[in-house]
Amino acid sequence: MARISQLVLDTGGLPAPSPEIEQERKVAVYDLLEDNSFILPGRDGQPAPSGPFALNLGVRDRRLVFDTQTETGVKVAEFHLSFGPFRQAVKDYFQICESYFEAVKKLPPSQIEAIDMARRGIHNEGARILQERLEGKVELDIDTARRLFTLVAVLAPR
Repeated sequence: MARISQLVLDTGGLPAPSPEIEQERKVAVYDLLEDNSFILPGRDGQPAPSGPFALNLGVRDRRLVFDTQTETGVKVAEFHLSFGPFRQAVKDYFQICESYFEAVKKLPPSQIEAIDMARRGIHNEGARILQERLEGKVELDIDTARRLFTLVAVLAPR
């Protein structure tokens, strides 16, 4: 039950993403809701909330905000993270995604595979940063962190 069952991605005020990035976002949301692990620890002597959770992910005052609630709308936790530690990983992620999208159109499979391996590596690095930044606040498995990093990248200022 320690999982995200609902997700709202607040992209208000952000420029529209390219069709390819929009597709990446949709896949990340779908995969995240299908399979994730989102464990909130207990605080101040209180037991850990069990979930499932509704997550509102957005930007407030130029910071990434994880607003976590129960499915019925009761606030459980809210985390604010600086985009600074994600800046290089997000930049690299978008650059490699652009290369990958172009490669799919015109390069042979062996070259596409090499670019995709690099893309996965950058994606893993972003997921690792997210896990580190959320340490002590929420426990994420690597697949959940990877999917959330995709959404963080979409929200990050460019």
